[in-house]
Amino acid sequence: MDTTRIWNTRSLALAALLAALYSAYVFYFAFASFGPLQVRLVDALLPLSILFGPPAIVGLTIGCLIGNFFGSPYGAVDILGGPAANFVAASLAWVITRRTFKGSWILAIGVEIAVVSVIVGSYLIALGAAPGVPAWVGWIEFLGSEVVAIGVLGYPLLKGVARTTSRNPVSRPRNPS
Repeated sequence: MDTTRIWNTRSLALAALLAALYSAYVFYFAFASFGPLQVRLVDALLPLSILFGPPAIVGLTIGCLIGNFFGSPYGAVDILGGPAANFVAASLAWVITRRTFKGSWILAIGVEIAVVSVIVGSYLIALGAAPGVPAWVGWIEFLGSEVVAIGVLGYPLLKGVARTTSRNPVSRPRNPS
């Protein structure tokens, strides 16, 4: 990415593309995107914030906002809480990887998993998404779904996109860890 100007036409297009992908997935796969047992495979896009920075952070946050607005049965808490979780997780991942060191991508992805699991898992438990289920069971379930989405699917996606974009003179990502 051009480090001198973050918001150029390409950055806006990337943010819009990620927002559209995220919100479309949440809307069309609402059966898996909401509820006490949810697996948002689209969270595999969150590690792309490591490569693309603010455009990806904004796009994934807006995509979550739109998807939750049109599909969430949990109301305002989920409409605002989900995007806040994505924003914090993606921002922290990007900040962590600004300092390139071996293992920075793994650490950043671990932070994304933890942040989304704690924030979203906490408010789903507080809203009573799964009555009668102990809080720790809800957190472990949510943690497992985020490990699958962000860790198992997102990390290979990140590596693949980094490999592909490293050959593109317009967009050279930072060194992978």
